[in-house]
Amino acid sequence: MELDKALDLIADVPDFPEPGVLFRDLSPLFADAAGFKAVTDALAATVDPGAELLAGVEARGFLLAAAVGYSLGLGVALIRKPGKLPRVAGRVGYTLEYGTATVELPEGVVEPGQRVAVLDDVLATGGTVAATCKLLEDVKVQVTGVSVVMELEALDGRSVLEGRRVEALRVC
Repeated sequence: MELDKALDLIADVPDFPEPGVLFRDLSPLFADAAGFKAVTDALAATVDPGAELLAGVEARGFLLAAAVGYSLGLGVALIRKPGKLPRVAGRVGYTLEYGTATVELPEGVVEPGQRVAVLDDVLATGGTVAATCKLLEDVKVQVTGVSVVMELEALDGRSVLEGRRVEALRVC
């Protein structure tokens, strides 16, 4: 399946999780084998060849990072929401377009100096990805870049990631 057709499988859900927010649902894309493969292959091509590990942001980023990691022969660090980890190496709070949140890094999954690429589904305001990068850099990891399926240009998430290599398969 060609990439544009795969990306067209993403559904727009208005007023979720609250009124005024347009949620991008990747569930139909994940359910379509050919579409998921096309997106996985395209994301894999955006990862810096020097990356030694991928960081997937909960929860859709887990699926994407796992698939890309398998494709590239790389492991995956799972960046979690609070309260999910028995051992936490660090945590960072941030602002979303519709509230606040926190991300945590499991203890013992990254090494100082390691080169890590961040993967997530959607770049909106950039808060989640920026917090993930800070979380990794706080433990002396080098973030090689950020790869996302979709970037919501109107929310200007790229501006909080200034100076970082950001790759989006679709900008809308």
